[in-house]
Amino acid sequence: MQVSRGMRIFRVFNLVFLLLVVFLTVYPFLNIIAQSFSSEGFINAGQVNLFPMGFNTETYKLILADSTFWNNYGNTVLYTVVATGISMVLTTSFAYAIAKKDLKGRSLFIGLAVFTMFFNGGLIPNYVLISSLGMRDSIWAVVLPNAISVFNLLIMKSFFENMPRELEEAASIDGLTQYGILFRVVLPLSKAIMATMVLFYAVANWNSWFQAFLYLDNPDLFPVTIYLRNMIAGVTTAGSAGGTAENVGQIAANIQSVTIVLTVIPILCVYPFVQKYFFSGVMLGSVKE
Repeated sequence: MQVSRGMRIFRVFNLVFLLLVVFLTVYPFLNIIAQSFSSEGFINAGQVNLFPMGFNTETYKLILADSTFWNNYGNTVLYTVVATGISMVLTTSFAYAIAKKDLKGRSLFIGLAVFTMFFNGGLIPNYVLISSLGMRDSIWAVVLPNAISVFNLLIMKSFFENMPRELEEAASIDGLTQYGILFRVVLPLSKAIMATMVLFYAVANWNSWFQAFLYLDNPDLFPVTIYLRNMIAGVTTAGSAGGTAENVGQIAANIQSVTIVLTVIPILCVYPFVQKYFFSGVMLGSVKE
């Protein structure tokens, strides 16, 4: 099949446009990486772009030797794992239930969920509620308040609705209960959407900082995002982080970029393992027959 001249022009234009989008997306991150390995003079002179200038790892050594950083890092891992696990259990259960068209009160449950997308109680009532429940200054104040994302819930609901009912009917005839159907039939066939939801929740929980900033007072409970926030806000200076008189200028120049790189690396490492499920999971949950 011969490709027309117009199609060739379109493909070239499309390729150039997508390469430009990729460059604009990747450039800020590459710049952060370059700054994290550059020396103070080049950073202050604004000469660092895509590649490090005056290769330097002094700040990396300082941060990696900081016990507070590793303590906060461990908290972030714990919060992400626990919060993602809770979110997946609640979201899957809720979505599977409201995907049943014969469920009594189905419209009410869906309406209540959608209502929360547009309206909430406000910051002060939420703070009072968390405090009155005794969850302030604990892990539960971080992992429970945003356990269900309505957007993720609706995607998973749509996926379950599109699943052939004949499979569940056959499993029911074979003697499986609703729980048996869910765990032995539905979930094994939902790996794509499950992996996608795990990625969504894990990224959101890893990057979350406001809940911890609002409800946690004990520095030993802070996630690494609060550590990063304090660096950016200047609350933690190079000197208080352990810098000496000789290297305080170097540390102050790129401590923020170093912390950003160390913070995002783990979540970037997760993406390749779920990439094959990501596209199909979103598309399967976004269309109806």
